[in-house]
Amino acid sequence: MSEPKPPTPTPGDTYKGWLFKWTNYIKGYQRRWFVLSNGLLSYYRSQAEMGHTCRGTINLATANIAVEDSCNFVISNGGAQTYHLKASSEVERQRWITALELAKAKAVHMQAESDDSGDECPAAPPSSGQGGGCRNLEIQSTLRTLGSKVEDLNTCNDLIVKHGSALQRSLSELEVLRVSGDVGDKMKQVTERATLFRITSNAMINACRDFLSLAQSHSKRWQKALHSERDQRIRLEETLEQLAKQHNHLERAFRGATVLPSSFSNPALGNKGGVSGKGDASDEDDDNEFFDAMEDPAEFITVPADPKYHRRSGSNASGFSCETGMDDQSVNFDELSLASNPESPQTLELEPVRQRRTRIPDKPNYYLNLWSIMKNCIGKELSKIPMPVNFNEPLSMLQRLSEDLEYYELLDKAAKCQSSLEQMCYVAAFTVSSYSTTVHRTGKPFNPLLGETFELDRLKDCGYRSLCEQVSHHPPAAAHHALSEKGWTLRQEITLASKFRGKYLSIMPLGSIQCLFDKSENHYSWKKVTTTVHNIIVGKLWIDQSGEIDVVNHKTGDRCHLKFAPYSYFSRDVPRKVTGVVTDKDGKAHYVLSGTWDEKMEFSRIMQSSKGENGTEGKQRTVYQTLKAKEIWKKNPLPEGAENMYFFSSLALTLNESEEGVAPTDSRRRPDQRMMEDGRWDEANAEKQKLEEKQRIVRREREREAVKAASTPEEAVTEDSINDSPLKTDGVETGTEASEVSDESAHPDNYQAMWFDKFDDPASGETLHVYKGGYWEAKEQGSWDMCPEIF
Repeated sequence: MSEPKPPTPTPGDTYKGWLFKWTNYIKGYQRRWFVLSNGLLSYYRSQAEMGHTCRGTINLATANIAVEDSCNFVISNGGAQTYHLKASSEVERQRWITALELAKAKAVHMQAESDDSGDECPAAPPSSGQGGGCRNLEIQSTLRTLGSKVEDLNTCNDLIVKHGSALQRSLSELEVLRVSGDVGDKMKQVTERATLFRITSNAMINACRDFLSLAQSHSKRWQKALHSERDQRIRLEETLEQLAKQHNHLERAFRGATVLPSSFSNPALGNKGGVSGKGDASDEDDDNEFFDAMEDPAEFITVPADPKYHRRSGSNASGFSCETGMDDQSVNFDELSLASNPESPQTLELEPVRQRRTRIPDKPNYYLNLWSIMKNCIGKELSKIPMPVNFNEPLSMLQRLSEDLEYYELLDKAAKCQSSLEQMCYVAAFTVSSYSTTVHRTGKPFNPLLGETFELDRLKDCGYRSLCEQVSHHPPAAAHHALSEKGWTLRQEITLASKFRGKYLSIMPLGSIQCLFDKSENHYSWKKVTTTVHNIIVGKLWIDQSGEIDVVNHKTGDRCHLKFAPYSYFSRDVPRKVTGVVTDKDGKAHYVLSGTWDEKMEFSRIMQSSKGENGTEGKQRTVYQTLKAKEIWKKNPLPEGAENMYFFSSLALTLNESEEGVAPTDSRRRPDQRMMEDGRWDEANAEKQKLEEKQRIVRREREREAVKAASTPEEAVTEDSINDSPLKTDGVETGTEASEVSDESAHPDNYQAMWFDKFDDPASGETLHVYKGGYWEAKEQGSWDMCPEIF
């Protein structure tokens, strides 16, 4: 097959083409696609690999090019890399030689320009390290010279001060002389001291002149060195970005690949030959197959139950009220529970429901380098890092917290269950469902101001209403309360702790989530798992959830242990996998839950359990015989065009929609967040800075008042006086000025929340803020006089 004739190489052009590269004595020469660009010669197995996999690269600036015969030539950089290449013809070989020589000359010239023009050390290749050592010696010598000049300046300054003082004393003595005989001696003394002062001043001036001359002579050299370092950093960032693209491609390819049988991979392994006699072995190493690493063994395994269990009724197998729903031939038990419930939600369809928006303005294409901000924050608390809105999404943390109610139907169904174990399955599924909205949401929510609130009133269309308030800013903490007409209450207080680790960002939610059911009086509590944001430096951001959750029923002692498996490149399991076991107070397992936190969850009723064989690490795993798995939760599809709307769900699109009658502290009224949603990011950044400065001023005023009150114990400030004081309007955005706030002045006890009070829960033994009432009554009356002015 004829191939297109390559163009004649010219200086600065990228030259591409096919060459034969020596691999080893078994395979001999293999056809490879070579690309010459920017003084680098790279090769690939095919043109399709150029976008993701480079097989090898050699720098021509330090390489030697030698011609062996009419078609063969060798490129070597001193032993570390050697390419034995062969062209299809002598003409083709000459074209490559010409292109390589031109590229090498240009690379050497660019390298020479980047070196210091006044460098006295002999030129040496960068790989030898001599250029860097000589440059360091020169810098050290210059610093020593400058230090010596500074010492001279300090000495001259001391002498000027000394002689100037003596001259001043002599002049003062002349004024008080009365005897004319002493005037001559004094004048001579003054003249001598004036001469010393003049000599010292001249020395000072000369030392300053020498220092200035030396600094000016090295200024140009240092500027050139600075530009060189900048260029090297840019090239390094571009290289890292290219590596990240290759990494993402390999990751996507691995996710879509299946485990190949040994019969498929063995021939490839058998074709590998011995050690190469010449050249490098990088090309042969690429033929190696990647095998799965040892993964963490599962704590249990499930197998289909004996057919006899399918013929037994659910009520005979267990004491649950809805067990017939578990039978393999029957409908899901949640559907049975709803069908048997006399309260039908279909009557609500007759009442008109407000039509809410289904779109927001598309996200603008603003570029901002995240690494330029985060590189100085490794190991620090994220809430103490000021971030522009370019990395945000137009929702506050309070609104993100309210998104946990996306799948409120699970709690509605749980409220109708007669069995606590059955109810536990729904609560556990609700726990997992709250993470489904985070899979593509790499934007950072706005940090709420102290006293900021957010209401979510869905009483007419969904039967619940929710309220959030930022109750502390150091550490940042938000309280949430949701009440449903279906007989459940959800309350939580979440404090976020975050650390930037360089390659990834870890977000650890602290605090407790509690769910109470009116009818059964069951009281559940659980905590959240760790969220990790990967590829902070380069590459596409992606989110993972990992950790373990124990959902506990404090009334009955039932427990569900959920395990969120961290993502692994070499795991055979499906990504984002979640598994769980529901047990009673005696530890007996009744249900198994499995699925993923970004798609769906299924449950299976356990009919029998036994101890199985030891796993790979010697741990004995439990074998559960279960009925056929049934779906208990499935993620709702994202709205059309979600990729242009921050990957918001249908509920998230409505959270920042303007509504009449909400409190003046509601997140919907926050101006910088509204400007960002409208696409006015520059204005949003400016407005954000104004809010931050406003909060700083109010905070400092409150600190002064706190110090004043502490100095007069007889006039100590009570909680009532804090509520009546205008200083309670203080708020600090945790993402900007938390680093300026001391632990004492920013302690949450210094601020009295508007709608929440601290409560010691006797069931769970935890302390959290719970709703104290009054918000919805104030909304009905339109009375918001007590609310602080924070925007």
